Amino acid sequence: MADLNPLTAWRRLLALPNESRTKTLVMAFLVSVICALAVSGATVILRPIQAANRAAEQQARLEALVAGIPGMSELLASAGGTLTTVVIDLKRGRAAGEVTPATLAAALQDSGNWTALSPAQDLAGLGQRPDFAQIYLLRGEGDALSLVLLPVSGAGYNGPIDAIVALRADMNTIAGLAITGQSETPGLGGRVEEPAWLAQFPGTPVADAGGTVRFAVARGPAGSEYEVDGITGATRTSNAMTQIMRFWLGPDGYGPFLTAVRRGEF
Repeated sequence: MADLNPLTAWRRLLALPNESRTKTLVMAFLVSVICALAVSGATVILRPIQAANRAAEQQARLEALVAGIPGMSELLASAGGTLTTVVIDLKRGRAAGEVTPATLAAALQDSGNWTALSPAQDLAGLGQRPDFAQIYLLRGEGDALSLVLLPVSGAGYNGPIDAIVALRADMNTIAGLAITGQSETPGLGGRVEEPAWLAQFPGTPVADAGGTVRFAVARGPAGSEYEVDGITGATRTSNAMTQIMRFWLGPDGYGPFLTAVRRGEF
């Protein structure tokens, strides 16, 4: 009967000439197995470290992105806390588990992830609205939500106006507004970027007690707590800002999400 002792078999293998094909194949196999085990082990050990590094890098990129938006850096510094990002399913008002910040751009290339707006719905002049949007959450002590930063956009007088509106924890009080893109007439509608005009927004309520969005840019001086002063000589741009804010903070924009936050779902 052949000796099946592993140690004896190993000794016999080592005793074979180095030119032996059997010895070469067995040694190559053993080396590959050892390397595979080493790589697998290193992957398991390093995975938490790599995940932590990726999270730190993502957080740094996020903070740099938002801090680069005019007016937002000071607002975030005064509010304090940890800034995170999440993709929202606008139809449901919930986090979109199937779409992440990394996959959002690809998801929005699919026409099935856009919703056509009727003329009555399309206050902001968009034509269609994406079903998913990336927003930013600022949490303070005890993980309590202190600020929500919401990208908004719509048709201005000369072209699109893009902005980020920050809401306080009540989801009804504006904490700040930053214009991130516009092509309005310089000296007229282009004044939407001026710090003096944007300084009116903090503290302005968005909706009344019944939930109706009443925010407006007045044609002249503000006439109610829901209004900010209009831009002299830029009625169309002022109206565009009113419609953009009303659309995105209303039921066809972030409305379902804001309601979910008020219910404590975030």
